Amino acid sequence: MNKITVRTIVYCVLSLTCSFNLTAQNKAPLFKVIGFFTAKSDQAHISYVHEANKWLAQAAADNHFTYDSTNNWSNLNAGFLSQYQVVLFLDTRPESADQRRAFQEYMEKGGGWIGFHFAAFALTPSAFPENWDWYHNQFIGAGQYKSNTWRPTSAVLRVEDRKHPFTQHLPATFSSAPNEWYRWEKDLRKNPDIKILLSIDSTSFPLGTGPKQHEIWHSGYYPVAWTNTHYKMLYVNMGHNDIDYENKTNKELSFTFANQTQNKFILNALLTMGKAGKATASSKK
Repeated sequence: MNKITVRTIVYCVLSLTCSFNLTAQNKAPLFKVIGFFTAKSDQAHISYVHEANKWLAQAAADNHFTYDSTNNWSNLNAGFLSQYQVVLFLDTRPESADQRRAFQEYMEKGGGWIGFHFAAFALTPSAFPENWDWYHNQFIGAGQYKSNTWRPTSAVLRVEDRKHPFTQHLPATFSSAPNEWYRWEKDLRKNPDIKILLSIDSTSFPLGTGPKQHEIWHSGYYPVAWTNTHYKMLYVNMGHNDIDYENKTNKELSFTFANQTQNKFILNALLTMGKAGKATASSKK
């Protein structure tokens, strides 16, 4: 084989490689996700939001979708939401009537949603009263917040439905990242529209360390992730990092996205909702 032939082969290989890389770089993202957040109160929630935005951006890069985030809740309108297949509420909920109406219409038209931890919180009286009936009682279905564990601790979670797309390739049980676990007003097992996907396994008890005794759970059934079968949605109770409040250092003691199995669950949901939403949008063109 002469030098010209060798140079020609090398040139062709390099050209094909460059062409492949350019095609991959120019390929449109599979879908787009927008994360709404507030991150103004409770250092544990603020820590989690910053961590979530970083993890989601990396997950988007690794899995070829687009992730944007905003703390401007006025963006929760029909025009803005039409750009995205999945909406995330990282820590709070919309408060204005227009924003709430736009979100409900987005979901009723087939949009995807994942809400984390405090996004489902409602308690009357409080700064977040139960004043959005569709969202708390119909869509999420849990009603008001009733109590929580303390301190944030890991729990053994049981996968209630291993055939669901969101739980694919998860083990029957797994240990979560540390979290503050919520108890709700309504028994979700009695709601035919709700499909519980993860719950606290009995081997977790006692769950929490106190110091108050009511902050330690010794028994009971506690769902921590579920979907409403009438919507493309998922609520997950995770989203509260452990912070050193006692010594007033505000040092971060745990991270929500340091748990690979938990991450797989969230990524499964994102990919399932996002691809389905993109396919629906394409079929309407």
